[in-house]
Amino acid sequence: MNSVYFVAMIYEGIIIIITGILVAIVLAKYIKNRNTLILLLFLISLNYLIAIMFAWLSKVHILYANFDYILGDSPTPDPLTPLSWIILRISGFRISFLFISIATIISYFFKIKIFEKGFKKSHRNAILIYGIFTIFYSLVIYQQAQISLDNLAYLFVFILMGIVFISFMRSAIRSFRNSSIVNFKKAFACLAIMSLSFVLVLFNFLINSLFIFMGSFGFTLFYYLGWIFVIIGEVGAYFGLLHLTKEKNLKQIIKSIENQ
Repeated sequence: MNSVYFVAMIYEGIIIIITGILVAIVLAKYIKNRNTLILLLFLISLNYLIAIMFAWLSKVHILYANFDYILGDSPTPDPLTPLSWIILRISGFRISFLFISIATIISYFFKIKIFEKGFKKSHRNAILIYGIFTIFYSLVIYQQAQISLDNLAYLFVFILMGIVFISFMRSAIRSFRNSSIVNFKKAFACLAIMSLSFVLVLFNFLINSLFIFMGSFGFTLFYYLGWIFVIIGEVGAYFGLLHLTKEKNLKQIIKSIENQ
C-alpha cells in the first residue's frame, strides 16, 4: 500500500513543479503587461497549484506523519480536534475540491471577460450559488470512509466544471469558426482545448472514485490523467491569451465575431 502512495506522491510532486513553473510564467507575464485576463489566468492557475499541493500533502501525511486516524480501516478514532478536521479533509481530497471550485468560478469570470455576449446576471448568480453549495458540501458533508459521500463530492464539482467549461468551449468553437483573423483562430482553438481539458480533470477523478466505490484501491490510470489535463488546460489558456493579446481593440473584434 505504501508503495502506491509513494508513487502518487512522487508523481504529484512532478506535477507541482511543472504547474509551479507555469504559474510563475503567467505571473511574470502579468507583471509585464498588467492585463486583467492574465491576472484571472494567474488566479486560476494558482488555485489549481494549491489544489495539487494539498493532494500531494495527503500522501505525505499517510506515509510520514503520525496521523493514524486518516486511514479508513485504522482502529485509531478521530480525536475530533480542529487539526483532525483539517487533516481528514486534506486526505479526503476535500480541500483540493475547495480550490478547484474557486478556480472554476474564476474561470467563469475569465470567460465573461472574453465573451460578453449572452451574459446574464441570473446565470452569474446561479453559478455563484451552486459554486458555494459545492464548496459547502466539500468541506462540511464529510464522513470518513463513506465512499458514496465522496462520490457525490466528485460529481458536484464535475457538474460545476461542466456548466462553466462546456459553455466556454462552445463560445470558443463558435468564435473559431466565425473568425478570419489568424491569431484569433489560434487563440480560440487553444481556449477550446483549455475548456475540454479542465472538464476532463474532474471527469477522470470521478471515474477513479467510481472504481473505488466498486472495490478498487484507487490510483487507477484515471487518477493520474486528471492532473495531466490541468497542465494541458493551463498551457492552452496561456497560449490562447498570447494570441488574443497580440490584437488591439480586442473587445470590439470579439463582439463583431460573436455577432456574425
